[in-house]
Amino acid sequence: MVLTLHHLGISQSERIVFLLEELGMEYNLVKYTRDPLLAPASFKSLPGNHTGSAPFFEDPEARIALSESGAIADYILAKYASEGGKIRLTKNYGDPGYSDYIYYFHFANATLQPALARVMLLGIGGAAEDNPMVQYATHSMHQAFKILEDHLGTKKWLAGDDFTAADCMMVYSLTTQRYFGPLVGYEKYPNIVRYLKDVGERSAYRRAMEKGDPEMQLLLGAEAPKKSLLEVGGVVSNDWKKM
Repeated sequence: MVLTLHHLGISQSERIVFLLEELGMEYNLVKYTRDPLLAPASFKSLPGNHTGSAPFFEDPEARIALSESGAIADYILAKYASEGGKIRLTKNYGDPGYSDYIYYFHFANATLQPALARVMLLGIGGAAEDNPMVQYATHSMHQAFKILEDHLGTKKWLAGDDFTAADCMMVYSLTTQRYFGPLVGYEKYPNIVRYLKDVGERSAYRRAMEKGDPEMQLLLGAEAPKKSLLEVGGVVSNDWKKM
């Protein structure tokens, strides 16, 4: 029975599309369009999707349904990454780069994504730039970028020479998240820009984005969007689309 990924456009579920494409797996991709900013009722009401959030994944053979991108990635890797006797996109304890792999796999959602969300939410609330919470949130965000920038100055991928699932988890936060905010540029982070260029050259990434978000202009460069989807009323605008 084929795996099913319920994918909300312009969302964190692109991580799982990317992972599945890197693994070369067969899967059923069910796509949903934002209405116009949040997930539509058809997505939120999926049986078993208790949080109503993306991504949402089903393994009919095992009768398992999961949300949370990290949990879904762990599940897929545990069950399928060693098919054919070859471990793909993961690192085992004792392997070179193992500690970097587990650190950055979790860094994406435990450190970077919350830092971005704090700045985004404070901006929505209209807090002034001199507000202590804004200053703290902005500092935390750039501190996270600096960690990545320094690390990528000596590593091609997050776990070293090998592309792994840690990279699949990280890319959304550095790219598509910027459509929601914060509208941050990477001019001061050349290693992050180099890294995103390398990601964009991967055939699995190109396939994933063409399948999941074919209309979306990919944010793989230093320049941030001019406006966020929050400002322009969601996907009814053309600001996020390819020219």
